[in-house]
Amino acid sequence: MDKLNLLLTQSGLANLTLGQLAMILVGLLLIYLAIRKGFEPLLLLPIGFGAILVNIPEAGMYAAPVYGDDGHLLSAGGLLYYVYHIGIGSGVFPLLIFMGVGAMTDFGPMLANPKTLFLGAAAQFGIFGTIIGAVWMSSMGWMDFSLTDAAAIGIIGGADGPTSIFIASRLAPDMLGAIAVAAYSYMALVPLIQPPIMRLLTTQKERAITMTQLRVVSKREKIIFPLLVLVLVALFLPSATPLLGMFCFGNLMRESGVVERLSDTAQNALMNTVTIFLGLAVGSKLSAEAFLNVETLGILLLGLAAFCVGTMAGVLMAKGMNLVSKTPINPLIGSAGVSAVPMAARVSNKVGLEANNQNFLLMHAMGPNVAGVIGSAVAAGVLLAYLG
Repeated sequence: MDKLNLLLTQSGLANLTLGQLAMILVGLLLIYLAIRKGFEPLLLLPIGFGAILVNIPEAGMYAAPVYGDDGHLLSAGGLLYYVYHIGIGSGVFPLLIFMGVGAMTDFGPMLANPKTLFLGAAAQFGIFGTIIGAVWMSSMGWMDFSLTDAAAIGIIGGADGPTSIFIASRLAPDMLGAIAVAAYSYMALVPLIQPPIMRLLTTQKERAITMTQLRVVSKREKIIFPLLVLVLVALFLPSATPLLGMFCFGNLMRESGVVERLSDTAQNALMNTVTIFLGLAVGSKLSAEAFLNVETLGILLLGLAAFCVGTMAGVLMAKGMNLVSKTPINPLIGSAGVSAVPMAARVSNKVGLEANNQNFLLMHAMGPNVAGVIGSAVAAGVLLAYLG
C-alpha cells in the first residue's frame, strides 16, 4: 500500500494545478484551430502540442540539467529545454526560417513597381505605434512593461512570426510564448481582421481601381537585388544583418539558378524540420507560470492593435500616393504591407474582386507584401540597435 500511495502522490493527476490544466486546454485549442480551422497549422499544431507537454506535472520536459558539486551531470534535463536553448535561445531557428522564406520569395512584383516599397514601409508604423502605446499603458499603471518588453510586443505588428520570435528571444524571453502565439494567431486571422478595416478606409470606387499589368523583371535584376539590399542595409544598420542576411541568402539561392538542390532543401526539407522544432520550442514557453498573467492579456490586445494599425497605415499610404501618382494605385494593396506572406496579398485580391470581378490584384499586392518582410527586418534591426 505504501508503494501504491507513493505512486499515486507522484502521478501527474495528484500534482496537476488549475493553471496547468488551463494551459493544457489552451494547447488543445491551438491544435483544434490548426486542424479544424486551418489557422497556421504548420506552427499552431506543434506549438499546441509543446504547450501540453510542458504543462504535464512531473514530466520534466523543460527541466534544466542538474550538476553535482564536482561537475558531474546528475540529471540530463528535458528535451524541450535543449530544443529551446539550442534553437531559439541562440536565435538559430528564426534565422533558418527566414532563409527558407527568402528561398520561397519572388521579388519580381516589387521590382516591377518599386513604389510598393513605401507601402511596405508604412505598414511598419504599427510596430512603433504599439511600442508608444505599451509604454503609455505602463506609465498609467495599467501594465508593467519595460521599454524592451514594449519593443518585443510591438514587433507583432509586422505580422512576421520568425522576426517576432527572434526579437522576443533577445529582448523579452519571458514573454516569448505569448508574443509568438499572438503573432501567429493574428497572421492566421488575416482574412477576418483586415477586410473590415480595408472597407472602412476605402470607397467602392477606390476598391474597384484596376492596375496596369506589371513589367517583366529580368533574372539579372533579381540576382542583384538581394545582394544590393544586404550590402546597403548592413552598412547602415548592422544589427539587421542576421535576419536580412539569411533572407537575402535564401533568395539568392532561388534566383541564381545554379543551386537548385540547395534552394529546394531550404524551401522544403530544412524549412519543415526547423518548423517542427520551432513550434515545440515556442510551446515550451507556454507554461502556466509564464502565460497566465495580466501581462499576457496586454500582449494579446497590443498585438491586435499593432496589426490593425499596420493595416490602416498601409491603406492610407496608398491613398496618399494616389494624390501624386500618375498611375492609379488600388489602396487595397496597401494592407498587404504587413508581411504575412502570402496571406495578406490574397486578402487584398479577394476584397478587390468583390468590388470588380475583373480586378486581379494578387501580383500587385505581392510587391508591398515582400517589401513588408524587408521592412519588418529593418525595424527589428533598429530596435536591436537601440535596445539590444
